[in-house]
Amino acid sequence: MPNTVGIVSLGCAKNRVDAEMMMYQLHKAGFILKQDHAMADAVIVNTCGFIEGAKQESIDEILELAQLKKEGKIKAIIVTGCLAERYQSEVMKELAEADAVIGIGRNADIADVVRKALDGEKVESFPDKMALPMEGGRVQSTDRHWAYLKIADGCDNCCTYCAIPLIRGGFRSRKMENIVEEAERLVKNGVKELNVIAQDTTRYGEDIYGELKLAELLRQLCKIDGLKWIRILYCYPDRITDELLDTIREEEKIVKYIDLPLQHCSGRILRAMNRRGDKESLLALIDRIRERIPGVILRTTLIAGFPGETDEDFEELCDFVAKARFERLGCFAYSQEEDTPAAILPDQVDEDVKNHRAELITEQEALIIDSFCDSVVGKEIDVLVDGFDRYADCWTGRSAYDAPEVDPVVFFTAEKRPSPGDIVRVKITDHIDCDLTGEMQ
Repeated sequence: MPNTVGIVSLGCAKNRVDAEMMMYQLHKAGFILKQDHAMADAVIVNTCGFIEGAKQESIDEILELAQLKKEGKIKAIIVTGCLAERYQSEVMKELAEADAVIGIGRNADIADVVRKALDGEKVESFPDKMALPMEGGRVQSTDRHWAYLKIADGCDNCCTYCAIPLIRGGFRSRKMENIVEEAERLVKNGVKELNVIAQDTTRYGEDIYGELKLAELLRQLCKIDGLKWIRILYCYPDRITDELLDTIREEEKIVKYIDLPLQHCSGRILRAMNRRGDKESLLALIDRIRERIPGVILRTTLIAGFPGETDEDFEELCDFVAKARFERLGCFAYSQEEDTPAAILPDQVDEDVKNHRAELITEQEALIIDSFCDSVVGKEIDVLVDGFDRYADCWTGRSAYDAPEVDPVVFFTAEKRPSPGDIVRVKITDHIDCDLTGEMQ
């Protein structure tokens, strides 16, 4: 009887794509994939190792599975992903319940690793991280009608707070024809929305083509029959070109939404982060984007409490948020990550102060989002149907304003039953917290 395996993927969407590729390898090798981990012989934890909270979530998941193993419900625990790549042999030393710990460069051999773990062999393997598979089949773990499309891996930006270059290696793009071919397969299987991801999508192509190629890639993707929406995530501000903005404006399939993680606005703090710009230049960029793409939705991510952040720096950040009026925003307290340059900077900010500042930005942004939601009430908008929420007793979906898994949703009633993946017109009648509510027309 074939062995069964479950997989828990934590952290970012890029990690999720890695997990889907491992699932494909396991399926191809004859394993039966199980959604219920307690019913599986082996469970893979595809960990995140980016910040302290994510690391703790990964550890907690492994410990929960260790209890299932102790109870005899599962036989083996395999640890993969960024935490395993970052801490390598320390993982098994600290978490003896793990039967295998492998770096991302071993992902292509996941079936062999699982077999060895089930046979009672302890496996630790950390080959060159550049051996991480960039191409191959996937078992889609998202809803059938939307998927992530990873166009590159690694990062060369070397922000001082970030461990990603240490964990994932340097930036490397996939070939355009391979990306388009994968997108065509996904659409053929029912995908209506593709969410384009990389650590820095705007750098796409620079390493293999000698120039920025995101705009050209997007135009190629727009030619795919049956694809309805394309969303671009994780854009670096310095590489927002006029060509990219014009492409977003001109191509109907590209939703007018840009994820632009800025991290801060103080010129002094940005320099300490090894990033460029200041409040004035970033506000000018935002004005330029909005002028070039009328109605664009902007999402950003900010860090509060970076080393050396003074009260004046934080006040400048609050004023920036008030002026920029992002429609979507996440703010996180700075996480002091070992082996990063920022971890040894002087003037580390007290933990309580960092958390309080992040909360203040979040509260400030909530009022801005509330005002944005008010502006949508009474309008008809397109909504990609996700399914029926039996607890809310209505349908749910996402508008062009909403990236999956991180943004709000739209709750709506419908006299005629829609299907997941349909794009329907919904008249917005109200909003609850950040979520819009309405009626299908």
